[in-house]
Amino acid sequence: MTGGSLRAAGYDARERKLVVELTSGTFEYLGVPGEVWRRFSSAPSPWSYFRDNIEEEYTAHRTR
Repeated sequence: MTGGSLRAAGYDARERKLVVELTSGTFEYLGVPGEVWRRFSSAPSPWSYFRDNIEEEYTAHRTR
Protein backbone atom coordinates (compact mmCIF):
# COMPACT_ATOMS: atom_id res chain seq x y z
CA MET A 1 0.00 0.00 0.00
CA THR A 2 1.75 3.13 -1.21
CA GLY A 3 1.05 6.50 -2.79
CA GLY A 4 1.58 10.11 -1.84
CA SER A 5 3.40 10.11 1.51
CA LEU A 6 2.04 6.67 2.42
CA ARG A 7 4.60 3.88 2.71
CA ALA A 8 2.73 1.12 4.57
CA ALA A 9 -0.23 0.46 6.87
CA GLY A 10 -1.48 -2.25 9.20
CA TYR A 11 -4.47 -2.84 11.43
CA ASP A 12 -5.06 -4.60 14.76
CA ALA A 13 -8.76 -5.51 14.82
CA ARG A 14 -8.76 -6.51 18.49
CA GLU A 15 -7.38 -3.14 19.59
CA ARG A 16 -9.02 -1.20 16.72
CA LYS A 17 -5.61 0.35 16.06
CA LEU A 18 -4.41 1.53 12.68
CA VAL A 19 -0.66 1.98 12.19
CA VAL A 20 0.37 4.10 9.24
CA GLU A 21 3.92 4.61 8.03
CA LEU A 22 4.36 7.90 6.19
CA THR A 23 7.49 9.50 4.79
CA SER A 24 7.36 11.81 7.85
CA GLY A 25 7.16 9.00 10.43
CA THR A 26 4.97 6.23 11.84
CA PHE A 27 1.64 7.02 13.48
CA GLU A 28 -0.97 5.06 15.45
CA TYR A 29 -4.66 5.90 15.18
CA LEU A 30 -6.84 4.44 17.94
CA GLY A 31 -10.54 3.59 17.81
CA VAL A 32 -10.60 2.97 14.07
CA PRO A 33 -13.49 0.68 13.08
CA GLY A 34 -12.77 -2.40 11.00
CA GLU A 35 -14.96 -1.06 8.21
CA VAL A 36 -12.70 2.01 7.87
CA TRP A 37 -9.67 -0.27 7.61
CA ARG A 38 -11.41 -2.42 5.00
CA ARG A 39 -12.28 0.60 2.88
CA PHE A 40 -8.81 2.11 3.31
CA SER A 41 -6.95 -1.08 2.44
CA SER A 42 -9.05 -1.71 -0.66
CA ALA A 43 -9.33 1.89 -1.89
CA PRO A 44 -8.17 2.62 -5.45
CA SER A 45 -6.19 5.51 -3.95
CA PRO A 46 -5.29 4.66 -0.33
CA TRP A 47 -3.44 7.97 0.13
CA SER A 48 -6.55 9.98 -0.82
CA TYR A 49 -8.76 7.81 1.39
CA PHE A 50 -6.34 8.30 4.30
CA ARG A 51 -6.28 12.08 3.90
CA ASP A 52 -10.05 12.37 3.48
CA ASN A 53 -11.31 9.83 6.03
CA ILE A 54 -8.65 9.06 8.62
CA GLU A 55 -6.05 11.79 9.06
CA GLU A 56 -8.49 14.43 10.34
CA GLU A 57 -11.05 12.08 11.93
CA TYR A 58 -8.87 10.14 14.38
CA THR A 59 -6.25 11.22 16.90
CA ALA A 60 -2.73 10.22 15.90
CA HIS A 61 0.14 9.29 18.19
CA ARG A 62 3.58 9.39 16.60
CA THR A 63 5.57 6.22 17.32
CA ARG A 64 8.67 6.97 15.20
